[in-house]
Amino acid sequence: MKLDQIDRKILHHLQENARITNADLAEKVGLSPTPCLRRLRRLESEDIIKGYHTEVNREALGIGVTVVIMIKLEREDEASLRSFEAEISERPEVVECYLVTGKFDYFLRVIIPNLVDYEAFLSETLLRMNNVASVESSFTLRQVTKKNVLPLP
Repeated sequence: MKLDQIDRKILHHLQENARITNADLAEKVGLSPTPCLRRLRRLESEDIIKGYHTEVNREALGIGVTVVIMIKLEREDEASLRSFEAEISERPEVVECYLVTGKFDYFLRVIIPNLVDYEAFLSETLLRMNNVASVESSFTLRQVTKKNVLPLP
């Protein structure tokens, strides 16, 4: 799908505020509400807009520890990768998992309440997985920047 300038404006404003009303969005992008809603529905139907989300204050809920974990597997064949990915996808504390190039095979971002819970996750989950050769963890000290708005070309 080819995006024009108005589509990009719609995406920009929705990324900043997904709860914006269609009337306000239409005004911001220079359309009347009906054509704006048609464009919005088209962006949704063509899977450009994948969903709408709420950002939750993790610290207020007591889950403020973020751990970056690098995983090296013993074997990197397709079946081993699929098995690891299926198992790690079931873990609610793993909020991101990427297959990466370089020294490690996977990059995980894990969010947990405290170090005791991390130790349990490490010893009872990661280190018990069949194909895990090594685990390297780094604890984040503070978030420097986080952007929810993609830079649109």
